[in-house]
Amino acid sequence: MASPSPKSPEQSDKSKKYDRQIRLWGEHGQSRLDSCHVCLVNATTLGTEIMKSLVLPGIGAFTIVDGHTISEIDLETNFLLEQDSVGKSRAEVATKMLLELNNDVRGDFVDESVEQLLNNSPDFFDNFTVVYAVSLPERSLIPLSKKLWSQGIPLIVCKSYGMFGSIRIQVPEHAVVETHPEHPLPDLRLDKPFPSLTTLVDAINLSSMGLKDHAHIPYVVLLYKALQEYRKRHPDGHPVKRQEKDELKSILKEAKLKDEQGDYYDEENFEEAIRAVNAEIQPSRIPNDVKDILNDPCCINLTSRSNPFWIMARALKDFVDGEGGGLLPVRGSLPDMTAETSRYISLLTAYHDQAQRDVESVYRRAQQLLVELNLPPDTITEKDIKHFCKHSYDLHVVRGRSISDEVDPRSANTQVIASQLEDPDSRMPHYVIMRGIDRFYTEYNMYPGHFDERLEPDIVELKSIVNKLLGELGVGHIGKDDLIHEFCRYGGLELHSVSAFLGGCAAQEGIKFITSQYKPINNTFIYDAMTCQSSTFVL
Repeated sequence: MASPSPKSPEQSDKSKKYDRQIRLWGEHGQSRLDSCHVCLVNATTLGTEIMKSLVLPGIGAFTIVDGHTISEIDLETNFLLEQDSVGKSRAEVATKMLLELNNDVRGDFVDESVEQLLNNSPDFFDNFTVVYAVSLPERSLIPLSKKLWSQGIPLIVCKSYGMFGSIRIQVPEHAVVETHPEHPLPDLRLDKPFPSLTTLVDAINLSSMGLKDHAHIPYVVLLYKALQEYRKRHPDGHPVKRQEKDELKSILKEAKLKDEQGDYYDEENFEEAIRAVNAEIQPSRIPNDVKDILNDPCCINLTSRSNPFWIMARALKDFVDGEGGGLLPVRGSLPDMTAETSRYISLLTAYHDQAQRDVESVYRRAQQLLVELNLPPDTITEKDIKHFCKHSYDLHVVRGRSISDEVDPRSANTQVIASQLEDPDSRMPHYVIMRGIDRFYTEYNMYPGHFDERLEPDIVELKSIVNKLLGELGVGHIGKDDLIHEFCRYGGLELHSVSAFLGGCAAQEGIKFITSQYKPINNTFIYDAMTCQSSTFVL
């Protein structure tokens, strides 16, 4: 096989530039960033903080939609804007300043409001990867959210309001292959070994070995041997409870070699095996979340319009029901361990080869499905299947809820709102008040407290609006009048420190959608900078 061609200087320079983040989401994740196009509605302090946190890691392109001109208030909190920018297009100046942060990124702007675009160019938003809507009043947000919901494009709605803020994610469906679990467990299959693993391990005779060889047997082999001994004592049994696992540990300890005084030698590989018992001697099974995906109607009832994720899921399901014998494909990797090199390589090769056989089986089935659906064979490549099988234990699907359903009292999630309002430590009152502020803005075209001389009347009016909203939802009162005072005190001002924090969080959520890695928020995030605490709600 020919050796791979060396990377070009341009590729090497880019990989070096983004090295730290590539370690998080890989070259394939960075490639998705390179090819994405993000839209930002309103280049406020929060909006530019979001884009800064997307431009620096190297998104492909962005477009800012903003019909406002820069005011003196913008200068107070937005670090990207300068004194001579007052009166100029906020979209144009923000775009220019953001492009100076990373010359790999392309940027454009539209000096119009979102309402104008939806009326005059309804297809404008159809080709974006992700859309951010910042400080957008409800009357403008709802038409945009309906448009993006129909197109299946993720919408991330962000607000920074004094010491408080929120992020609301709207997406009909989002499938994640690489969820990056915090503590992934190795896929050893010791309770249900595949034939080549059985052949390899059964050929190793521990009793005939000297100390040098005995102390360098991979701990996976030791676990397998101990498990077989356990099953001789308990036919068809598998250690699950603590007492049962303690017995397995005793079997491992008794298998260690002894010196002339009858004391056990200090063999690191056996210690590794004993430490691994609790976490790695688990019954081989399919996680419930993955079972739900394999039994999902979208997986079972494929059409020519099905997302490739669901076609691969169906191929995986057919493998599980067939050659897999009720199990997912072997992952094909092993953790590091104390072992003699040749034995470790032999063991790793056995796992790798079985994983490759499983991938080939799933790939063949995926190609059959593509033929049945009259789809091109390159819709799903073998590389796609290999990636899918490797991460099949951690597949995740998020099904969201539209913002129009959330704000409609007839379909609002009143049960969650009511139960959270009863909790004195909940941040649900923040959510309700921000909804009330949206209504205040719709009615008066300004935020409560914007003018100092109107602070008290605005407090009274906002209380009335919030109470009316609670009545429509059929839930109790918020019980925090002082919180309404606090919101009114800000007059709609964005604080840079709060916006910087929220901007980083919101950018992170966008990257999750762009790379299809990590689980996104589902679906509302509320931040209270006064207590440095946050909450998530499904609304």
